[in-house]
Amino acid sequence: MADSGNLYVVAAPSGAGKTTLVKALVDSLPKITVSVSHTTRPQRPNEMHGVNYYFTDKAEFERMIQEDAFLEYATIFDHYYGTSKQWVQETLASGVDVVLEIDWQGHQQIKRLFPDAIGIFILPPSLEDLKDRLIKRNQDHPDIIKKRLADAKETVSHLQEFEYIVVNDDFVSALHDLKTIIEAGRLLQKRQQAKFAKLIKNLAVFNGA
Repeated sequence: MADSGNLYVVAAPSGAGKTTLVKALVDSLPKITVSVSHTTRPQRPNEMHGVNYYFTDKAEFERMIQEDAFLEYATIFDHYYGTSKQWVQETLASGVDVVLEIDWQGHQQIKRLFPDAIGIFILPPSLEDLKDRLIKRNQDHPDIIKKRLADAKETVSHLQEFEYIVVNDDFVSALHDLKTIIEAGRLLQKRQQAKFAKLIKNLAVFNGA
């Protein structure tokens, strides 16, 4: 479709500030939205069903897997996370860009289904900063924080699979970088050629008369 949206995958080590950046991005640009994933992990006090995640139990999630309802899904820290196939396809078809906040495993699955998906990897400025953020958000047990820090090494090892890297050192600067990537994606040759097909055709056949 000429005016279909772009699909973006944003991944990062846990605690790198990905969710906050993506929310600010979606709030600051038109025609872009973030996909709300399904998950079996417990709902946190500051989270809302249908806004942060669709919270579901394991049996329901596995039923959805059997029904091929997910574009991608993965097990992260013993909990399922998945992206609704129908919602993403319908949103892209309406001309709205979609951002998926998923991990590197999900990114690999998406790339097989949508080779043109654009991957963005968010890096923290340092390991010490990442540890401080995980502690300060006061959401996880110390053992989970230790596990998340160990997982960061595995996550970063897949960095080369992404088209863009944004370092979240200064929030305003990182948000600017994200917006630049999205706006550049809207000017890709294939999208502009489809969008302005009539203009290009008229120019191509113009004989000077």
